[in-house]
Amino acid sequence: MLSLLSILLQATTGAGLAKLGAGLGAGLAVIGAGLGIGKIGEAAMDGIARQPEATGDIRMNMIIAAALVEGVALFAVVICGFLL
Repeated sequence: MLSLLSILLQATTGAGLAKLGAGLGAGLAVIGAGLGIGKIGEAAMDGIARQPEATGDIRMNMIIAAALVEGVALFAVVICGFLL
């Protein structure tokens, strides 16, 4: 615990705080993307179970939505990388 506290106290300088923020931002972006894609998959599987004849349309829309979420997450991680 003491080492974590000392690391956080050392990160209070301008450059250290930017690195801490970049790491937190990238982590939150990845967690958010994982949760979003999980919700998309859950809703798609529920929709396919309720209406099996619409499987193709649901799958196509699921892939497009997942790609958009991944694109936003990648953009956020790249922006956080620029902060380093």
